[in-house]
Amino acid sequence: MRTPAFWADPNWRAALLAPASWLYNTVSTWSRARKQSYRAPVPVICVGNLTAGGTGKTPTVIDLLQRLTDRGLAVHAVSRGYGGTETGPLAVKIGTHSAAQVGDEPLLIASYAPTWIAKDRAAGVRAAVAAGAEIVVLDDGHQNPSVAKDMTLIVVDAAYGFGNGRIIPAGPLRETIEAGMARADAVVLIGQPASPWPDLFRNKPVLRATLQPRFSGMSLDGARVFAFAGIGRPEKFFETVRAQGATIVDSETFPDHHAYSRPLIDRLMARADAQDLMLVTTEKDAVKLPQYTLGKVWPIPVGLIYDIPEQIERLLDRTHKSSQ
Repeated sequence: MRTPAFWADPNWRAALLAPASWLYNTVSTWSRARKQSYRAPVPVICVGNLTAGGTGKTPTVIDLLQRLTDRGLAVHAVSRGYGGTETGPLAVKIGTHSAAQVGDEPLLIASYAPTWIAKDRAAGVRAAVAAGAEIVVLDDGHQNPSVAKDMTLIVVDAAYGFGNGRIIPAGPLRETIEAGMARADAVVLIGQPASPWPDLFRNKPVLRATLQPRFSGMSLDGARVFAFAGIGRPEKFFETVRAQGATIVDSETFPDHHAYSRPLIDRLMARADAQDLMLVTTEKDAVKLPQYTLGKVWPIPVGLIYDIPEQIERLLDRTHKSSQ
């Protein structure tokens, strides 16, 4: 879906939808209270958020997978597989599964660690443990109580924050900030805030971070590009491209998790060729593109860089030691 523009600021549309938000929150809260949680025999770390749309969860998940792998742990990721047709539990296999089957984010995450998709997250965690996982990173699922979490990180886009502060459908919030933060252990605040943050995090540790491109022998400095993206907030990707010295001459945005047809891809490539532009997109979008686009469409991979890496390492120490 595209993030509605009115989610960013209070206006009459948000006010009109307030009763629907109340109903959504009431039903969601009641549903969470009724469900029992599966307690896995290994630690489960949840990377979640309080809003719908892109905040930076996937880079945060990938960073955790890399850190835990570096510790010598058999870490697996579990995702709902949003946008995919498979219900799981299913181990994602690169080269075998497509984004249409398992979702774009799990296909990207599977490049870094064994990854499972499961509409039933508890079943996904059980499958990961049965396959040898010593620790599980849950991609999203903060609002899903089916799995007990040993640590929960709430990812927040510092520039966007919580939008107009209203709950779906009047705003981007999945639940109230107070309720969501009460179940969290720490906040990963990505980027620079547009204005000073009020005290919304209930005295939770705040880990500041940025998303930075990870290039191997390629530079965008001075490049003229045509940038396209189908993510929660495409403007974040465009800002990243500009920050690397590129000039975005042309651009196009699509809804999050957009499925690219061959005619659409051909149209984008032809448009870039006609203007002699470098065609760039996100890693998440690139996993959905066919082989013939290699060398014609350039993915821009990004990594999460913590201002103080020792903070996340200490949290991981605590989670790992508590399980021993």
